[in-house]
Amino acid sequence: MKSLFDTVSKSCAKVVTQSYSTSFASATKMLDPSIRQDIYNIYGFVRFADEIVDSFHDYNKEVLFERFEQDLRHALEDKISLNPILNAFQETVHKFDIEQEHIDAFMKSMRLDLTKSDYLTDAEYREYIYGSADVVGLMCLTVFVQGDKLKFNTLKESAMSLGSAFQKVNFLRDLKADFEGLSRTYFPNTNLADLDEAAKQNIIADIEADFAKGLAGINKLPIEAKFGVYTAYRYYKKLLTKLKKVPSAEIKNTRVRVPDYVKASLLARSYVKYRLNLI
Repeated sequence: MKSLFDTVSKSCAKVVTQSYSTSFASATKMLDPSIRQDIYNIYGFVRFADEIVDSFHDYNKEVLFERFEQDLRHALEDKISLNPILNAFQETVHKFDIEQEHIDAFMKSMRLDLTKSDYLTDAEYREYIYGSADVVGLMCLTVFVQGDKLKFNTLKESAMSLGSAFQKVNFLRDLKADFEGLSRTYFPNTNLADLDEAAKQNIIADIEADFAKGLAGINKLPIEAKFGVYTAYRYYKKLLTKLKKVPSAEIKNTRVRVPDYVKASLLARSYVKYRLNLI
């Protein structure tokens, strides 16, 4: 029975989310049950693609990525895949009519990570961010508004900004792993080998502008999504606050994190604001 296989597939997507990102999993648990599984399904898909290009150093990444891309295409066309993560993802894609352009843009940015290590212009940087982060926000937004095109178009820009903010925080936090481990430099016009305070502050100002636009959209999200997305927003804002305090000369040698007790406090305060209709 395919229904049993679909259940197993969705369980796999949930396990992937919980295993790779406890913070994202915690925020996803705050979403309404009617949309929670579909966000697990999206995360499982984007996580696996990202793992291929970032982690599987002892294997031929290009071959693995080509195979994953082919399996994705067949999953979307056939509405089934023996890869349980892609099987779960295709169900969400068809359920909410997620745009193929968003999936294609994401895969294009992931493919860039196989060969491209420097983003020298703002245009290159924006294109990569759009594919690696903005469209993930748009896929999630499609689920949050449950396919309502009018609501989607109203919230599209803020969802993209929030996706950008999350990704840029990750870039800043993971400078050491990206720059030294993977030889990647995402921030254009920035000397990461000798990052100064002015350059760091410019990056932070750009992220804060994205957060401001993203928060405006969170306020307008459907009730089923608002608390979960706001929880993720508070978590990433806390990461940025901690990054601000790290001297530019030390930021490549420090990977900041939010302790579990702080996460619990953020969750509690976010819930109070949510219940009092303050977000």
